Amino acid sequence: MRDKPILTIIVPCYNEEEVLKETMNQLGLILQDMKDKWMIDEASDLLFVDDGSRDKTWDIIADAMATVDHINGVKLSRNFGHQNALLAGMQAAEGRSDCIISIDSDLQDDVGVIPEFVEKYRAGYEVVYGIRDERRTDTRFKRGSAHLFYSMMGKFGIHLIPDHADYRLLGSMALQEMNLFPENNIFLRGIVPLIGFKSEKVYYHRKERFAGESKYPLKKMLAFAADGLTSFSVAPIRLVTGLGALMFVIAIVIGIYTFVQHLSGTATTGWSSLMLSIWVIGGVQMMSLGVVGEYIGRIYSEVKQRPRFIVEQNSYVEK
Repeated sequence: MRDKPILTIIVPCYNEEEVLKETMNQLGLILQDMKDKWMIDEASDLLFVDDGSRDKTWDIIADAMATVDHINGVKLSRNFGHQNALLAGMQAAEGRSDCIISIDSDLQDDVGVIPEFVEKYRAGYEVVYGIRDERRTDTRFKRGSAHLFYSMMGKFGIHLIPDHADYRLLGSMALQEMNLFPENNIFLRGIVPLIGFKSEKVYYHRKERFAGESKYPLKKMLAFAADGLTSFSVAPIRLVTGLGALMFVIAIVIGIYTFVQHLSGTATTGWSSLMLSIWVIGGVQMMSLGVVGEYIGRIYSEVKQRPRFIVEQNSYVEK
């Protein structure tokens, strides 16, 4: 049994002024309750990462840091994206905390199960996944697209934990290994299972958003799915190769058919069939170039080795 670990709860924030004070309050109560029950060390804290918000999110964090001992903050110089904000928090906590829990600031993930995460860690689990036991708060489209996403990823050989987002606990060993992954196009939901270590799951009910608007509209969801797919699998490239081979076979069949028709004297020149062939082949070529270009673009992004985020302020360093 691991006794009284130092826990850091990492909360990435982007334009969350409407919900942030309530998030601080609810997480603060959970944190203090665990301290009172001797589950975690007194040095345990909340770490809010401001991902370049344009509203008063950082002002709220800064005011809280000035008055509440267990609240700390990291401010990024601009918006680098949710995954990079999480990484910034993880890197800030590495070497200081025995374990971290990442959770979104919108209070949709049930903060009441955080003690269960800690108990699993104390029992020897290095990775604990928060799993949604139902998706009733999602629209029908979002439920269907989520299930399609997990199914597609599985068929492409990418191991993900179904109905798990970024609500998880990582012990210090897992956190250290996590921070060794150097890629720019980071996809934490796929990387964490790659790390290994002893893992467990905690199931919870997902709630309605407490306030504000979702920061993941359809466009960002599609981009996130593309990041996950191209970061972990070359299956789309192989799919394009297979599609090209199929088109080649179809072209041979059509060529044989045309030749037979010509020999029989029944061949006629058809504008429709010609245009259809051009559009089909042209469409396949454009799609293939797009898939290949996506991978080339990611290679281009990786080889530049630019920093994934830039920290403007870090209260751990300043204190």
